[in-house]
Amino acid sequence: MVANNPRKDSRVSQGRRTILTRGVQWLGALLAATILYPLLRFTGHKIPSKPRLIEIAAPLPLSGVHIHHDFLLFAGEGEEQPPHAVSRICTHLGCRVNYQEDKKLIECPCHQSRFTPLGVRISGPAEKNLPSYEVSLKKDAEGRITTYVVHL
Repeated sequence: MVANNPRKDSRVSQGRRTILTRGVQWLGALLAATILYPLLRFTGHKIPSKPRLIEIAAPLPLSGVHIHHDFLLFAGEGEEQPPHAVSRICTHLGCRVNYQEDKKLIECPCHQSRFTPLGVRISGPAEKNLPSYEVSLKKDAEGRITTYVVHL
């Protein structure tokens, strides 16, 4: 009969444990890298969104203001003040602002923040001006404005 060597059995089982432990550690590291890599790769990376172009047919109403869901479009007054658009989202709490034609100002119905037609803050709890958007014009062959294009 061959007697089992207890030292040899303990070395074999230690070797197996070591291999299994290291395998689990490598597997855990690989899993962590697989999960964290996409997160770390795009930390601070922002993909620029494509601009939305919204066309508004000319002429604008007599007031010179077109009220859209996302913005207020002002026709402007000649060369000194070209057409411009400002956001309808108040910078205080995100309420949708309205244009007060009689007062010639933009007012938030929630907390009465007031802004000029250029979106500059006048009063109220809002601390920032309204964001403005670029406006380009489409003209016909005679030079008349046919369409206002707002770049959101």
